[in-house]
Amino acid sequence: MDDDHGLAAARVFDALGAEYERAFAGSATHHASLRRLLEQLAPHSRVLDVGSGTGRPTAQALAGAGHDVLGVDVSPVMVELAAAQVPDASFECADIRELPLEEGSFDAVCVYFSLLQMSRDDQLRLLRKLGRLLVPGGHLVVATVPVDAEDVGAVFMGQEVRATSFGAEEFTELVAGAGFAVLWEQAGLFTPAHEAAVAEPQLFLHCRRA
Repeated sequence: MDDDHGLAAARVFDALGAEYERAFAGSATHHASLRRLLEQLAPHSRVLDVGSGTGRPTAQALAGAGHDVLGVDVSPVMVELAAAQVPDASFECADIRELPLEEGSFDAVCVYFSLLQMSRDDQLRLLRKLGRLLVPGGHLVVATVPVDAEDVGAVFMGQEVRATSFGAEEFTELVAGAGFAVLWEQAGLFTPAHEAAVAEPQLFLHCRRA
């Protein structure tokens, strides 16, 4: 595992804090993805939110619907904001790659744009780990920026970052190769509500543990 990537992500999102929520929480596709997941979850499902950020909109929507939500984020600032904004969910400041969690203990896992600062190998390893954390037939919702880029430097909302991703077809194959059946996908462009942001492609996948 690349510990530097986790530390870098923590620094970036500590600096962004609530700015990230203001920029991205209004995504119509993100909200549509959450509605789709909520329609499929049994009452009082156990949900893991990977890269939970400020807790909004993901943890807030899930906890508000009566589900048991654990949010995990590497940024102490984000975890503090999330705990204050979504008191009905639980949050932990940790690197999900290293956090010991019981296998088969979640009904669903959400991974909204939290793979981008991991290496390609770590993305695959994490997806496989998340599959083990799910009950058989459990739900995975994952979103990424589908571009072919490996450890590329960029400026994100005024912060210097290094990002790694896959093209849309390659990312879908990665998820399937990690043991998931991809049941639904939605792609489009989204422009964050931030003066330093630019339009970016986004890909949302809804999957089940095979």
